[in-house]
Amino acid sequence: MKTTLKYIVLFAVIFINSNLFAQNIHFVKNGVIEFEKKANIYAIIKKKINKDNESYMAPALDQYKKNNPQFKVAKSILSFNSDKSLYKWPAVDETLNPNWAARDALVDLKNTIATDYTTNTSISQKAVYEDTYLVKDSLRKINWKITDETREIAGYECRRANAIIMDSIYVVAYYSNQIAVSGGPESFTGLPGMILGLALPHQNITWFATKVTEVTVPEKDLTPPTKGKPINNKDLTDKITSALKNYGPEALSELKAFTF
Repeated sequence: MKTTLKYIVLFAVIFINSNLFAQNIHFVKNGVIEFEKKANIYAIIKKKINKDNESYMAPALDQYKKNNPQFKVAKSILSFNSDKSLYKWPAVDETLNPNWAARDALVDLKNTIATDYTTNTSISQKAVYEDTYLVKDSLRKINWKITDETREIAGYECRRANAIIMDSIYVVAYYSNQIAVSGGPESFTGLPGMILGLALPHQNITWFATKVTEVTVPEKDLTPPTKGKPINNKDLTDKITSALKNYGPEALSELKAFTF
């Protein structure tokens, strides 16, 4: 009887402590996240080399290595509240490199994306060659597979999730449910918390949060972009596909980047 009573008391203490712990968890619903986008340019250029172009691409890679660091780094910001977010880039990109061999549509991508989580829609301002488009559409549906792997990012414990988008692009994301908004960098959403880490392993590109500041974000800081030719994702894809249809297999990567 005494043993049974001892276990009853033990379980009661564990239950009470667990409830107290759960009540003390603080969930962030407003703030600003600073992201660092990092692209491995050496690897990206190397993948472009084939038997038809190695006579000039291989020397171009060697020359690039002599004069440039391996990684191109760029900063972006995601401002958010419980209903909306705005993802944007600084007006001036100090890391921009004009080297022709290093040009890559996905690396140089600088979308501004306003997301409305209540309507599951977004407005994205995209620069496509000489044109600027304002893409209004529903959020991309991503079939995430959540794993047991975890890691700490910017002071938050994050869980890993994997997915395939656009039929062939493998995505790894790390999200924290302590930030109770289903958002993330670029157009990535749909996880039970904020995405603080994102990687496209085969494209050699990552986005990782370096700082999370919990602060009330003024509504004006979440205003969607307004400049650009109105269009939806399907029509933009059709337009770019038509423009690139005669440019070979490399054009496919450009298409995916611009419709990212």
